[in-house]
This record gives sequence, structure tokens and C-alpha cells, in this order.
Amino acid sequence: MIDLGDKPLLEGEKVMLRSFKEEDFPFIKECLTDYEVLKLTGSDMDFDFAEEEETIVDWYRTRELQTDRLDLAIVDLSQGILVGEVVINLYDEAKHSMNFRVLIGPKGRDRGLGTEATQLIIDYIFNNTTLNQLTLSVLEFNPRARHVYEKVGFMKESIDKNELEFEGKWIDSINMKLIRENWLNRDNT
Repeated sequence: MIDLGDKPLLEGEKVMLRSFKEEDFPFIKECLTDYEVLKLTGSDMDFDFAEEEETIVDWYRTRELQTDRLDLAIVDLSQGILVGEVVINLYDEAKHSMNFRVLIGPKGRDRGLGTEATQLIIDYIFNNTTLNQLTLSVLEFNPRARHVYEKVGFMKESIDKNELEFEGKWIDSINMKLIRENWLNRDNT
């Protein structure tokens, strides 16, 4: 098992990754109720945040206490506000790997914030743990995210056909992984 009890503060040129704070909650709500976020994460489009708000806020308040996962806020340094989150979770003992996901809300899109946040967390994980790989799944109709993942070194491993029905169409899910060896041998030029 990997101990992720220490929650880092990671800062890049555009974003800071840090633990969640009380002032983040209105921005978390904005992210979790955004149509594009709901669509691209395969979430329930009928999700009613108001009904679950107390439970959701309480859940975010406990992220700093978790030792088996790492959940960090993505803060846009130019605005000083939360624009998303990065998560490392779901330890797979047999493969000594974990899952990665990133969410960027409406105030953080199309400025490279997701790419930088992804690179910061991946570098942190491979520099500070012994994990062999990170895995993720991305819906086929999310080419922006796929581009980011490929840019930082993730490679397509398999496809889950017809993973999600959205507006009457079946959408495939692409499974990707980044192995430690490829991260170590990446081109840093």
C-alpha cells in the first residue's frame, strides 16, 4: 500500500495544487454542476447538487485525512481561485499502480491549467512513491483531455466499447497508462 497521508503544496507557473479549504466550496459547486464537467466525466446529468450539498462539502473536508488517496485543489494563480481538482486513488496491489483523474471547471479551461496540474501531480507521485504506473479512463468524446494525457506520456492500453450512453449514443472509454520507466525516460527538452 502507498501512504499518501502527506498532502503536498505543489506550485507551477500557472497553478498551485493544495489541500481543499472552506473558501473553495462555492467553486467546487460551480465545477460539479457544470454541464461540460458532467458530460465529460460521464456523471448523471440530473444530478442535484442542492440535495447533496452538505454531504459533498463534508466529503471534501475529509480529503486531507485520507492516507490511501491524494485529492488536491487546482488553484489558478492568476485568479487565486479553485478551478478544479486532481485525484490519485484506487490502489491496485497486483500492479502497484493507482488511478489518476483531473477535473477542470469553467473558469479554468483552455489556458493550459489542466496540463500543468497533470504534470505537477504525476511528477510528485513518481518522485515521492514507488508506484509502477498510473492509469486512467477517458471518454472518447473528450479529445482535449486525451491530448493532455498523451502530451504528458500516457499511452492507450485498451478500449471499453459502449461504456456510456449519452443523448442516445454509445460512447467508448479509452483506458490509458503511464509507466514509471516511460516517465523516467521522457524527453525533457
